[in-house]
Amino acid sequence: MLLKIKNLKFTINIKHLIVLSLSLLVHNVFAQEIIEETKEEAKLEEKIDFSDAKKIDGVAAVVGEYIILDSDVDKSYIQLEAQGVNVKEIERCQLFGKLLEDKLYAHHAVQDSIVVSPTEINRSVEYQIQQFLQQTGGDMKKLLEFYKKDDEQSFRQEIYEINKNNMLAQRMQSKIVNNVEVTPEEVRLFFNKIPKDELPTFGTELKVAQIVIEPKVTKEEKQKVIDRLSQFKKDVEAGSSFRSKAILYGEDPGLKQSGYIYTLNKKKPRMVKEFRQAAFSLQEGQVSEPFETDFGIHIVYLQKIRGQEYDVSHILIKPKVSNSAMKEAKEKLERIRKRIVDGEISFAEAAKASSDEKETRANGGQLINPETQDYNFELTRMDPELYAQIQDLKGGAVSPILLDQDRSQKKKFKILTVTDRIDEHQADFSRDFLKIKQQALNEKKIKAVEKWQKEKIIDTYVKITGSYRDCEFSSNWLKK
Repeated sequence: MLLKIKNLKFTINIKHLIVLSLSLLVHNVFAQEIIEETKEEAKLEEKIDFSDAKKIDGVAAVVGEYIILDSDVDKSYIQLEAQGVNVKEIERCQLFGKLLEDKLYAHHAVQDSIVVSPTEINRSVEYQIQQFLQQTGGDMKKLLEFYKKDDEQSFRQEIYEINKNNMLAQRMQSKIVNNVEVTPEEVRLFFNKIPKDELPTFGTELKVAQIVIEPKVTKEEKQKVIDRLSQFKKDVEAGSSFRSKAILYGEDPGLKQSGYIYTLNKKKPRMVKEFRQAAFSLQEGQVSEPFETDFGIHIVYLQKIRGQEYDVSHILIKPKVSNSAMKEAKEKLERIRKRIVDGEISFAEAAKASSDEKETRANGGQLINPETQDYNFELTRMDPELYAQIQDLKGGAVSPILLDQDRSQKKKFKILTVTDRIDEHQADFSRDFLKIKQQALNEKKIKAVEKWQKEKIIDTYVKITGSYRDCEFSSNWLKK
């Protein structure tokens, strides 16, 4: 998460490093390094055969249970280039420092008994390989040649280890900062210590509201779907394959990407409430009765229970909306829009009275920025689709009726308006409190991670070899 090497010009986001550090996992290696080598370290180094490893690939470093090879840095460059990053601006020591940090996180994740399930790792591996194959036109042979692998199995195993280690590192990082919070007083102190001539400038911001009308699905159409899913349930109970039916008839695109299995954890809510309730009420091998969510109508199959984790699959079918229902919804919104334009009712009043979007209805249709959790959308960072819909609206004008789809792919009609505009300005404590609070929180998290790193580097066996000892690190990797 934090790569802090002298003269750092480039920050690497860990989400873009899923296949960055192609490292070799070494088991049962743990000690603490001091400046002069101890007997314990000598014994540990005997376990890691540096001479043999160098014949194959130079060992650049050891961090706890993990080693970093020279080729890992080379592969990091390849991965970044494949993502379109200009690697000319990235020094070798920078990538090496990032790998050191990742291994430190992963090592202590294991020490702290943080685990990731094989199902979750395999799901990520499958998704990534499919993404890679899109770049080679679906040709696995070309993909293996690009990554210099002899066969698909070894390639998958390597990606598996990368994902496992990265997931461990991410969860360790999350654990470090999970309980970090800032008080209003800390936010004020953070803001006051910024020199006046260095206060950030916030770009032009807009507040946007919308009214949504959804075409209604008939009871008859819902019942047809329920009857169909009920028959699937009977077929499976009679011996049919649930997976086959999910592949043939399911309408959840994310299920294929996950290998037709979702892993739910009772302590970590995932999926909507109705889905979780249905899944957690089952025994292994059971299929639920049909139930409805905002996404459609489902049946869930419980494949396996592993402690708090439930491996499930499901079949989702979305009831169809008739043409007459689409026409009726559009005509309703046309009448609402006309009343607003004619001045009979305000946009906010119409939203509260008629909008089908429960998340915005109570606030007069006001949209919430998912990044900042307030009503302001910075113009230069606004979602391109939203910007295209409101860019020509002036002085409280109402957009034409737009056909849209929500996150569950339901079709809906909507109208939008810009309710306020804040021009570009220098940061103001009262007006921009939430943004300043986020900056203060980020700074506090950085300090928490720096403190953790400082302590754990001392407590962890770390050995850096060769020219990498000449790198200028902000963290005390060389323990000088």
